[in-house]
Amino acid sequence: MLLKKGLLRRAKLYLILDRQVNDYDRLLEIARQSAFGVDMIQLRDKKGCARDILNFSRKILEMLRGRLPFIVNDRVDLAVAAGADGVHLGQEDLPLKEARRMMGSRAIMGVSCQNYEQARRAERDGADYIGFGSVFSTLTKPGRSPMNLQLLRKAARDIRIPVFAIGGITPAHISNLRVLGVERFAVCRAICKARNIEEAVREFQE
Repeated sequence: MLLKKGLLRRAKLYLILDRQVNDYDRLLEIARQSAFGVDMIQLRDKKGCARDILNFSRKILEMLRGRLPFIVNDRVDLAVAAGADGVHLGQEDLPLKEARRMMGSRAIMGVSCQNYEQARRAERDGADYIGFGSVFSTLTKPGRSPMNLQLLRKAARDIRIPVFAIGGITPAHISNLRVLGVERFAVCRAICKARNIEEAVREFQE
């Protein structure tokens, strides 16, 4: 997993596989088609049962064969059971320090942050990266308003661990976000709902 942390530091495009957007068979196919174009993959399944999440995690880890980090959202216990590379935590999930105790120092720990204070706290508590947003309106978080982009600029400038902008991001947004100093992007629907997955990934790369 130390090698995976090196991959994290170089990561630019982070794919979120959301079970509420696609079924598991489709998510596995999306991962297969995008695995050589994205830098990290996360499974997000807020409503799934433990057995399904565990089975899918094992399938995707076998498919990826260690080429890039695979992260499980929320479920530290299932991340450990599956042998995932890390876990991504929300503000109301298990505290970061407890998750670190369960998974060990080599695991990748990500934290969702919606403001600068949360980002600073996550960095101080030992997070390896931050998902910062929602930057734009997103169906994943329908009740959340888009953030002030100057806040995103401040986080990207001041936080020393990787900061991934997340929330409604499409290829059309990339150039404007890069002007703010943002170089890392977490994406779900813009790739997962695309008719041509490989082409959608290339649009982000370009």
